Amino acid sequence: MSTVVHIFVASKRGAPMSAQQSVEALTEVGLTGDRYSEAKNRRSPDYQVTFIELENVEAFSQASGLPLTPDMPRRNIVTSGIRLNELCGKRFRVGRALFEGLELCEPCSLFAKRTHREVLQFFVGKGGLRARIVSGGEIRVGDAIEEDA
Repeated sequence: MSTVVHIFVASKRGAPMSAQQSVEALTEVGLTGDRYSEAKNRRSPDYQVTFIELENVEAFSQASGLPLTPDMPRRNIVTSGIRLNELCGKRFRVGRALFEGLELCEPCSLFAKRTHREVLQFFVGKGGLRARIVSGGEIRVGDAIEEDA
């Protein structure tokens, strides 16, 4: 079963990621309490929410021997049991919210600067998914993730 295992928000750029048990996804805006919920912090309208697979975070640590906790990639929603790349260009439900997968999150120099330089090579094609919120609603840790029919 595909589920949400962690939810993180950061109130401003560079601020520590704050773990949440639930969060409100705001239609075409972002997650309550996250910096991207304010239009001035979004580089473009699609900077609303990011997802990453827990399996890839754990695989990095196993392959490299370097520590990487679920909050360190700075993605909002950490998932388990789903291939996020397959949701690019598709709509999917998480809790009461409906999302549209827009593009893959490729590793960047900021990710490497805040973690380990090895992430640049390891996370190519595994860095997560950027999505827009088509229809808002509450998201909770433990919620299922399902492709919209």
